[in-house]
Amino acid sequence: MTSQNPDELPPTVTLSGQLSKLLASLGSDDAASVRGVFGAWNDLVGEAVAAHVQPVKLDHATLIVEVDDPHWATEMRFLEASLCAKISQLTTTPVTSLDVRVKRR
Repeated sequence: MTSQNPDELPPTVTLSGQLSKLLASLGSDDAASVRGVFGAWNDLVGEAVAAHVQPVKLDHATLIVEVDDPHWATEMRFLEASLCAKISQLTTTPVTSLDVRVKRR
């Protein structure tokens, strides 16, 4: 067994750095963009919409969202342009479209 000199400890890594590496390896956008969208979701869409629509994944320029009812899928298509513009102001990667999916019951 070898003893390790405290001066020779491996460098400290940050959770955000490791998360960014993980997201990149999965083909997702940077962690800051993902945190920005997911963290600000209620403010971006409002409480009423957030109760029925949740972000699932940021896949390059497309935000995948899941809705609990087909009515909300239609509503999100009407809100798509304005929501994409709001999200693009928060992220380093512009969001140009929504992929709306109805949650299976």
